Amino acid sequence: MMRTRPLKVALLGCGVVGSEVARIMTTTADDLAARIGAPVELAGIAVRRAGRARPGVPEHLITTDAEALVNRGDIDVVVEVVGGIEPSKSLLLSAFEQGASVVSANKALLAKDGTELHAAAARAGVDLYYEAAVAGAIPLLRPLRESLAGDKVNRVLGIVNGTTNFILDKMDTTGAGYSEALEEATALGYAEADPTADVEGFDAAAKAAILAGIAFHTEVTAADVYREGITEVTAADIASAKEMGCVVKLLAICERAADGESVTARVHPAMIPLSHPLASVREAYNAVFVEAEAAGRLMFYGPGAGGSPTASAVLGDLVAVCRNKLAGATGPGDSVYTQLPAKPMDEVVTRYHVSLDVDDRAGVLAQVASVFAEHGVSIDTVRQQGRDGDASLVVVTHRATDAALSATVDKLRALDSVRDVASIMRVEGE
Repeated sequence: MMRTRPLKVALLGCGVVGSEVARIMTTTADDLAARIGAPVELAGIAVRRAGRARPGVPEHLITTDAEALVNRGDIDVVVEVVGGIEPSKSLLLSAFEQGASVVSANKALLAKDGTELHAAAARAGVDLYYEAAVAGAIPLLRPLRESLAGDKVNRVLGIVNGTTNFILDKMDTTGAGYSEALEEATALGYAEADPTADVEGFDAAAKAAILAGIAFHTEVTAADVYREGITEVTAADIASAKEMGCVVKLLAICERAADGESVTARVHPAMIPLSHPLASVREAYNAVFVEAEAAGRLMFYGPGAGGSPTASAVLGDLVAVCRNKLAGATGPGDSVYTQLPAKPMDEVVTRYHVSLDVDDRAGVLAQVASVFAEHGVSIDTVRQQGRDGDASLVVVTHRATDAALSATVDKLRALDSVRDVASIMRVEGE
């Protein structure tokens, strides 16, 4: 039997995602009520500036006083799609104090203060859900937290930022340079006017922190994630990858150490072979591999950004927390029982693609090879091209630590025969 008194929802933010959440809640109210077991009422929508045209959004629900909306006392669920750290954090803490559950898409806040927010939700006996914070419409966090709860996850590897994937895909398929590809991404609405969070890897790093924390049952913040963006990726890097039968992708990689005593989380561009499923992820799509001991390798794929896909994830969480409210229960909370430390990047082992500009003369290759050997970095392949006294030397290594590779590169730069270390890129997905 359906409850007649509606569950009241406060929506914080009414931009691309928030307006789509409001539209879906309004147009599918009967379906949502049937799925939840009670009507759901949009009680108010907090925005920074009133007066803007918001097609499909009821004007009488708009307010600029988010604090008053959250603290009304009759709100059952707060949906937060504002972003940023403050005032979002304070508003969510107030929501918990008022007994409201929270659905959030705020990856930056969760990557920084997720443990504190989970603790506040637990004290209040309410839910904190945030499927939309990591990969848009792709169901990923709930499978990690619930479907794989009885398994041991060892690795999460994926493309979690649509903007950078679009840019790198265009550089690969059309031969465009970075600036040209970024301009196209901006024109199509895939990149913000200020794309720094995306192209410098901050967005992906926040998502990697959330994924690592859930996958390995330990506290991981954005500060624990090694981060490199794509701004230094050149057309020459893309061409070198093609010659190796690879493509360049910005990857988020979260790993449990082989001895089980630590974890690593990193975001950086990497070459991956065309045979790897992630190589075929095009345009602004996301895809994530999860490697677990019993389940094996699982792949999650779909649109990772945009108003409708992200709103889909928000509404899925909304239905879940509303069902929990009716049942007088809460869903799974934070699980950080392992308390594994984050290993520094210097100790991470991976393969490298190193491109050198060198003198085209006898003995240079032997000289370069001896530097790699001196630092214990084994060479897999070498490719050399030379003309008119100049040469390019491309070295692909076997697996080595970041510290060993850095020491090798420092020594290479000191050689008279090496004119420049043109690029260094990691190689993944072997």
